[in-house]
Amino acid sequence: MNDLPFFHIHKKSNLENLPSPLLLMVHGYGSNEQDLFSFSRAIPEKFTIVSIRGDIEIQYNGFAWYNITIDFNGKKSYDINKAIESRDNIIKVIEICKKIYNIDPNNVNLMGFSQGSMLVNAVALTYPEQIRNVISLSGAFDKNIINISKISSFEGLSFYISHGLNDEILPFNLSKQSIEILSENNIDHVFEEYPIGHGVSPENFKSMLSWLIKKTN
Repeated sequence: MNDLPFFHIHKKSNLENLPSPLLLMVHGYGSNEQDLFSFSRAIPEKFTIVSIRGDIEIQYNGFAWYNITIDFNGKKSYDINKAIESRDNIIKVIEICKKIYNIDPNNVNLMGFSQGSMLVNAVALTYPEQIRNVISLSGAFDKNIINISKISSFEGLSFYISHGLNDEILPFNLSKQSIEILSENNIDHVFEEYPIGHGVSPENFKSMLSWLIKKTN
């Protein structure tokens, strides 16, 4: 367990002596591994659930995967190199989880929120052969941290994407425009909008969970 590049918590699958599907959770900026892990109570017990913590502490019990700065004019910038490093470390997490948790290599699923969503999107599009499904909540697709190879195959890869219409942290229109990268590469996806801010509503969660169960059966 200590071999993982990030601190983490996990919930074991109830499948005995059988490879289980993996659900890897990646929290948002300023949060921690407990955030998305709160969903685990409602997720089918066949999953091995692993929730990782960003390695940059930005406040007490609040972490990030890469730094974001805002200048005097309100313009945001971020550490692209660190974002790419975190992206690649998430792939290392997946490889280690396959070994220590008896994971089905053909059933690796990612869930990310906000900054975590940006990362899981980048992981899946950069390493599509290793990922089956992605749940992308209140995030976007950042081409600066995505490396799409011309020989990559996206067959079998699916995305569930949701965003709040009233999101003031990561604007709805930015998210919706960024999913064009999926259509351009003929990648299976659904995009849902909800009348909320930067978060996940009960209706959103119910729809997301239904999608995950359908895609992993």
